[in-house]
Amino acid sequence: MDQKQKVAFLGAGSMAEAMISGMVNAKKLPAENIIVTNRSNDARLHELENRYGITAVKRSELKTDDIDVFILAMKPKGAEEALNELKPQINKDQLVLSVLAGISSSYMEELLHDEQQVIRVMPNTSSMIQQSATAISPGQYAAMDAVLTAKELLSAIGKVYVIDEPQMDIFTGIAGSGPAYFYFLMEHIEKAAKEEGLDPELAREIGAQTIYGAARMMMERDETPTELRENVTSPNGTTAAGLDALAKHGGGEAMMQAVKGASKRSKEISAQLQKVASTN
Repeated sequence: MDQKQKVAFLGAGSMAEAMISGMVNAKKLPAENIIVTNRSNDARLHELENRYGITAVKRSELKTDDIDVFILAMKPKGAEEALNELKPQINKDQLVLSVLAGISSSYMEELLHDEQQVIRVMPNTSSMIQQSATAISPGQYAAMDAVLTAKELLSAIGKVYVIDEPQMDIFTGIAGSGPAYFYFLMEHIEKAAKEEGLDPELAREIGAQTIYGAARMMMERDETPTELRENVTSPNGTTAAGLDALAKHGGGEAMMQAVKGASKRSKEISAQLQKVASTN
């Protein structure tokens, strides 16, 4: 993307910091072209400014004329107030990236200008180490150049996937909640290792490396997960015994229900947020 572009974060929470860290480390933009703002927490703004060399300003002091991309990273409950405040300060050609969970692009377009360029963005917590699986969903007025800008900017925190907005909920079920599934798995691997006399910290490292290697192998080869599993499963072997235990205790079904449950809850939360927003 153009190194002269300026990006402003409205919100200074952990996700905003993860994205800022990725952009600075990847040198997508000069640090001085990244601005972060919030309403009242001056200490937090100074912390981010000192840590990353970016520009921090109070929300009331933000000059919006030369900002190319606004990233909405506040809590969803503050969305309407923030959008109403932003409307008179921007024009329809400025790009708005929204990390506001559950707030539709059509709702944001309605509160901003006619034909406002809006793109919903959903990173996950691995953005803290620039390994996020990030979904972007362009609103109806987002031009192709805007989509390319979003992809380039967000590639600083990991891999970017362009999806349709109705798919955001299942993306949440897989990628948004997915890190927790892995941590849950590792908790039980550590527990089993401890019962068998292996140091839990060593088990944690072995388990993480094993899953990391398996994930890399799957991403770098053409085989399906089923083919890869079958390739490493010998009849009556140790892997077969482990898989039999998983099947016996509902491991596969439990994982499917976890993804579906998270997706269902995402839909419920979105509906609640939209209902509250539409009645205010």
